[in-house]
Amino acid sequence: MIFYPDEYLTNVKEIKSDNLKEKNIEALILDVDNTLIDLDKNILFGLDEWANEMKNNNIKLCILSNTNKIEKVTKVASYLNLQYINFAKKPCKSGFRKAMKMLNINDSKKIGVVGDQIFTDVFGRQQNENVYYFN
Repeated sequence: MIFYPDEYLTNVKEIKSDNLKEKNIEALILDVDNTLIDLDKNILFGLDEWANEMKNNNIKLCILSNTNKIEKVTKVASYLNLQYINFAKKPCKSGFRKAMKMLNINDSKKIGVVGDQIFTDVFGRQQNENVYYFN
């Protein structure tokens, strides 16, 4: 069902490239708030190592955020060397479509969405995307 994520995790770093490859996932669309950074805007410890491990295993990453605070998103995107879309207006599909184009992947079954909000991140996904949810 569309309102249920495929997996519940406590931390984005629990996602492993081997598990993604088993599910034929080639890319992750990442939220920022409460996913890559905490409430105090601190970047998750070890996140750079996790992102590099994903990239080294050919898992593409991009950030899709609803925030209009461009400096917050650019700080995280720059730190992780990722492309991003801010003010995405999730759950509208247009932001997800832009992210798919940015990732150069046409099949939504090959993309996972990572976020902490049921309405924006889970409901907003494309029909076939896998969702990893944090709360």
